[in-house]
Amino acid sequence: MIVKVCGMREPENIRAVEQTGADWMGFICYEGSSRYVADLPRYLPRQAKRVGVFVNADIDNIRSHAQKFQYDYLQLHGTESPDTCQTLHEEGFRLIKAFALRSIADLRQIPPYAPSCDYLLFDTPCTGFGGSGTAFDWDLLRHYEGSTPFLLSGGIRPESLEALKRFRHPRWAGIDLNSGFETAPAVKDAPKLKAFIEAVKRNTDSPQRTLTDFILSS
Repeated sequence: MIVKVCGMREPENIRAVEQTGADWMGFICYEGSSRYVADLPRYLPRQAKRVGVFVNADIDNIRSHAQKFQYDYLQLHGTESPDTCQTLHEEGFRLIKAFALRSIADLRQIPPYAPSCDYLLFDTPCTGFGGSGTAFDWDLLRHYEGSTPFLLSGGIRPESLEALKRFRHPRWAGIDLNSGFETAPAVKDAPKLKAFIEAVKRNTDSPQRTLTDFILSS
């Protein structure tokens, strides 16, 4: 179970969150966000993988940021085209493409992107781009039959643990945490994160999340 903590910016907070068991950390490269990272932080994670989050950015801008921050993954969170994903993929970048899910129909836009993406991220629709702080209807994912693994995002907070324990899907690879664990924009509550991450991994890192289990729970 991959745990990504997104919206990181402050050096000491990055250092503290790295000790919580987070696998990935997200850095938002979108000026419209209150968590925008304008400059290279004095400390960047050395153990957790780095994810650069972009919204409809120019490819040259993405390349420049990726080189500066040494990102392990690029997360495209806007209305980027399949061609953009393919171009970045062919250049050797590992990609996460985000999709906001309102209905089953939203899943139909995924197939053209899938060949270029290492992961998908399913999020809650909201005005503009960025976190809404609310969860979408996870039951929609019963209709996702693709082979690309995905992360759950949108409104996950400490009280989401029971719902996560019940959720099953053969392509579910991880979760994305952000505002539900903040004391201020881009500042995470590290002790709260650590307790939650330990509980999530204890309850979801097991061989029971099989295709048979998913079918039986449907």
